Amino acid sequence: MAVEKKRPLQNSNAANVDSDPGGPKKTIEEMYQKKTQLEHILLRPDTYVGSIEKHTQNLWIYENDKMVHRSVTYVPGLYKIFDEILVNAADNKQRDPSMDSLKVVIDAEQNFISVFNNGDGVPVEVHQEEKVYVPELIFGHLLTSSNYDDTEKKTTGGRNGYGAKLTNIFSTEFVIETADGRRLKKYKQVFSDNMGKKSEPIITKCKEGDNWTKVTFKPDLAKFNMTHLEDDVVALMKKRVLDLAGCLGKTVKVELNGQRVPVKSFQDYVDFYLKSAAAFQTEPPKRYHIRPNERWEIVVTLSEGQFQQVSFVNGIATIKGGTHVDYITNQIANYVMTVVNKKNKNANVKAHNVKSYLWVFINALIDNPAFDSQTKETLTIRQSSFGSACELTPDFLKNVATKSGIMDSVLSWVNFKQSKDLKKTDGAKTEKISGIEKLEDANCAGGKNSEKCTLILTEGDSAKALAMAGLGVVGRDFYGVFPLRGKLLNVREASSKQITENKEIQYIKQILGLQQGKEYNNAKALRYGHLMIMTDQDHDGSHIKGLLINFIHSFWPSLLRVPSFLVEFITPIVKATHRNGTVLSFYTMPEYEAWKDNLRGNASGWSIKYYKVGL
Repeated sequence: MAVEKKRPLQNSNAANVDSDPGGPKKTIEEMYQKKTQLEHILLRPDTYVGSIEKHTQNLWIYENDKMVHRSVTYVPGLYKIFDEILVNAADNKQRDPSMDSLKVVIDAEQNFISVFNNGDGVPVEVHQEEKVYVPELIFGHLLTSSNYDDTEKKTTGGRNGYGAKLTNIFSTEFVIETADGRRLKKYKQVFSDNMGKKSEPIITKCKEGDNWTKVTFKPDLAKFNMTHLEDDVVALMKKRVLDLAGCLGKTVKVELNGQRVPVKSFQDYVDFYLKSAAAFQTEPPKRYHIRPNERWEIVVTLSEGQFQQVSFVNGIATIKGGTHVDYITNQIANYVMTVVNKKNKNANVKAHNVKSYLWVFINALIDNPAFDSQTKETLTIRQSSFGSACELTPDFLKNVATKSGIMDSVLSWVNFKQSKDLKKTDGAKTEKISGIEKLEDANCAGGKNSEKCTLILTEGDSAKALAMAGLGVVGRDFYGVFPLRGKLLNVREASSKQITENKEIQYIKQILGLQQGKEYNNAKALRYGHLMIMTDQDHDGSHIKGLLINFIHSFWPSLLRVPSFLVEFITPIVKATHRNGTVLSFYTMPEYEAWKDNLRGNASGWSIKYYKVGL
């Protein structure tokens, strides 16, 4: 066995590694690097705040005092650092229910944003373990949070200890101010250079009960490949302020750039969307509101064929929905599905079909929520861990189903889908058709004299033989014969799938040239101008006759108004012959039974014979 001799490494002290044979060599130290957490956040921002590149998508924004849905170009990371501060301010409502003011200033020209909220301020005291003031710890030290104790159920938005620090890191300047009315201290500290530098805190006195917090920051636009706060991102930010006005409700006065936001309730907030939708309709769609408890508020309205949702968890905008949205929409969709399937037994509607016509607005408070990522676009926590239930009442579900237009829209979709499916088996006015077993086609069917033609539908092959014998007398030009195998499918109780797969119905449509959904004022567009039913006069024959009429009436009621289109070949079911030569014909059994009862047992001299069409 040959043994390869290995050449010793040259210049081993340099620890060179040839990672690319054709390129420059890198040292081990150059290849494998350890970063601080701050450096890692700045190096890989998408992990923490989302993309720092511009994205374009259709979103709701707030501009010109109204909600608008249009294409928006923005940087998700920039939007996220604004949202972190906004949600942080809204969280204080959960900590201190007396909070009644939230003020936001967005100054695009000066490139600064400030968010103020009253209510309990941040404690202005030194943290005994970390040896820094609490405001600095919260806003200037990574992985610090008051939300780490998962045994304590909280309905705030913060959770992972990043939050406001990310805003600090992606800002050229970040100022935290807070008043602690309990300790009578006011605190101010300035961070700069992406949280790389900080000033000494300035601590002054404040009055007892003077509680508030204010964060002012200047986004580091260069980090987002921007030179200024662009109109689209400002419109998105303004929309988020409107979001919080809707979520916080009438107990919190929300201001934007010095003016009160015109939203005092979640219903007010929803109306901004519906007024926008009304621009494309004659009037806004009806909305149905329910607030089963303090943690859940729901509004449902009609969507135009595509599911829409606007949802919030603890003030966070879950733009992609999640388990809370599924929880609510499943209740509605399952209820409407049941009602529709009872109303139209052929509908076979599924819950996801109903969902396409729902537009739901959800404002929920969830215990210790978990999301798909730090950007918090999708709630992932299980329903059993929500910390509360939201069972929609029967009256609410009934109103949504029957009065909102959702059920009517689903039924219209069902009818459209069924019609579309049934069109696949449409016939056409053509002179020759093939592939239909046992059809004896009229010579003139589908031609210029098609209106004069009659198709005879018989009850089985034996009746067909009788009809064919008749054609030996009247000729084959204007008469065709097709035997039915038995009772026709009851189309009113069958699904569209059953109807489209029923060969007998397919054949009748093709022989006659019937087209689904077409209105017929005459028979000129058909292969036959008349349809003759030739069945036995017994109970089964009457049933077949009724099913044929039912078939025509269900899909082409206009044909029943065309003179002489539907005709019947009548034969007696019973003949009574007297020995004196008198012959009586009875076409129904009740008619015969009534005659027999009138004889009062005096039937001598009469002979009775029962008939079937084929005999």
